[in-house]
Amino acid sequence: MILIAPDLRFDLIRFFSIGHKMVYHSSFVDEEGITKACGCPLLPLKSHIKGPAPISEQDKTDIVDEAITFFRANVFFTNFDIKSPADKLLIYLTFYINVALKRLEGCRTLAVGTKAIINLGLEDIPVPGETGFPFPGLFSLPQSLDEADLFRNYLKQVREETSGRLLSVAYRANGTPNKWWLAFAKRKFINVVVL
Repeated sequence: MILIAPDLRFDLIRFFSIGHKMVYHSSFVDEEGITKACGCPLLPLKSHIKGPAPISEQDKTDIVDEAITFFRANVFFTNFDIKSPADKLLIYLTFYINVALKRLEGCRTLAVGTKAIINLGLEDIPVPGETGFPFPGLFSLPQSLDEADLFRNYLKQVREETSGRLLSVAYRANGTPNKWWLAFAKRKFINVVVL
């Protein structure tokens, strides 16, 4: 017998009813007035974390909300058509969520999971052209050290914000793991193996 979480059931029904050709794309297609670094739009975030991202209104959906909402459907895809530059950031965040879930896989309490996520946040964040960047060619190479630093700082801010919000869905209110989320740690996104 296969158990499907109520909040996952709708995602799977919608996913399989439209077939494997469809993928969830970012709704942030309007780039007017948005700063870019390495071809990536520095989209606004609902964040209190210091960084280069503009502040978004709390009642609006931001790219982190989209990445977490679409993760469980998008992680099944091996191909991803890029419709807008925001899709590149969505791909990066989907991969990051996959990495974070792998780190949380063995953490049985919220406190232990929080430590694992903090340690992940302390790791160096490579930018395009540096060793360890997961998707060479997805973003353009930085044209200057300032652009590389801007992009690195934005990725650091968006990763920290994603980590905080991911903890709130990966663990229940009582601090125990949510198996309907942590089960996705076993998935490979775009056939990229996470070590």
